[in-house]
Amino acid sequence: METMKNKFQQQISAALQQQLGYRNVWQVPRLQKVVVNIGLGPGLKDPKFVEAAASTMRRITGQKPVETQSKQSISNFKIRQGQVIGLKATLRGERMFSFLQKLVHVTLPRVRDFRGLDPKGVDRNGNLSLGFKENLPFPEISADEVERLHGVEVTVVTSARNRDEGLALLRQLGFPFRS
Repeated sequence: METMKNKFQQQISAALQQQLGYRNVWQVPRLQKVVVNIGLGPGLKDPKFVEAAASTMRRITGQKPVETQSKQSISNFKIRQGQVIGLKATLRGERMFSFLQKLVHVTLPRVRDFRGLDPKGVDRNGNLSLGFKENLPFPEISADEVERLHGVEVTVVTSARNRDEGLALLRQLGFPFRS
């Protein structure tokens, strides 16, 4: 199976150059990074939940997540400054391409009632943000070993100058957008 990186270098880059009317191949928008994030939310007080979420993140991304801490105390949410409130992993290079390949071809089709990504998920800078209500669609996670479900957010950061360029790049990469 052809990798997403090779396909980008050999076909997509030239197609986008033609489609967007660029003279130089270096003007074509590219993928910069993918940030995978888990907000701990309701499981903040439970250390087992934090460890389970970290383990899930490690299996999904293939690297150790970084703990994100609150910048200030918020009494309504019972959060203290410096408390761990989430986990994130930033993927670049080969890991990013293999993660996206898996996301597009395996994970998204496994989502229940999936009818395509909403094009509104692409912001004005051409970056795509999507969230999963549960971590089960990822192939590394088996349903029988999960104690508590949690959401996973994925942000795909591109070098696109605007929303249309980002959408064109993501469509060429095979992201299934609704028409």
